[in-house]
Amino acid sequence: MKILVMTFRLHAPWVNSLKEKRMIVKSLTAKLQNRFHVSAAETDEQDTHRIIVIGVAAIVPHNALADSMMNELSAFVENNTEAEIIDEIREIR
Repeated sequence: MKILVMTFRLHAPWVNSLKEKRMIVKSLTAKLQNRFHVSAAETDEQDTHRIIVIGVAAIVPHNALADSMMNELSAFVENNTEAEIIDEIREIR
């Protein structure tokens, strides 16, 4: 059994308040949780309104499934938000 851990750092230049950012974060984390049955939450930069950091974790049976799922998660985040992905960290533990 393996643990998949991903961190997405997004830049949303049009966001002007923490309230706007919170709406984006809640929407994206809910979509990730519903679609992939993973744990997802904002993990850093909570007080910076244009930078969004979302952590995702899941338990998978083997590395091949983890790699496939990470590719799907990355594509999903890219397609479901207007924010630009600045950085993406992938880990399998």
